[in-house]
Amino acid sequence: MDNFGFIHDKLDIKILILFVLRRLPGIVDPETLLELCQCDEGISYFDYSDCLHELVETEHITEGEEGYAITEKGARNADAVESSLPYSVRMKALHLIAPVEERLRREAMIVARHEADEQGCMVELGMSDGKGELAHLRLLCADEEQARAIEKRFRKNAEGDYQKIMELLSE
Repeated sequence: MDNFGFIHDKLDIKILILFVLRRLPGIVDPETLLELCQCDEGISYFDYSDCLHELVETEHITEGEEGYAITEKGARNADAVESSLPYSVRMKALHLIAPVEERLRREAMIVARHEADEQGCMVELGMSDGKGELAHLRLLCADEEQARAIEKRFRKNAEGDYQKIMELLSE
């Protein structure tokens, strides 16, 4: 089967992977990275997978439990070569990246975690604006189930919860 896209060799696929990761503010899960890199019809999954593995081996990107992130070495090399990607591929990738970038920026500014001990379960909630911390709250919960529910709700509506707290304390 013929590839109809603009990207056909492994070097171009590696450049595209670095191009995408360089524009994301944090760790991206494997499924999302794959979706973002399939912006060109010339990329096969197997070539993509090989290139991703090679970039991890050469320390251009890191692989963790949550996903992939670009290293300083990868960002430096991407900066030097990404203009070699076809313009249409770059524009399509940027279009796909925008909502993911926004989501990752928001997630990076919200803290929601818990820790169980003999007293119960402490939930830590926090929010920043990218410049500094706006709120930091620690709550004792009855159990981990309640803690997980609070974390989930806070992640979903941190801005609204912050506004409600400010209104409540300002009255």
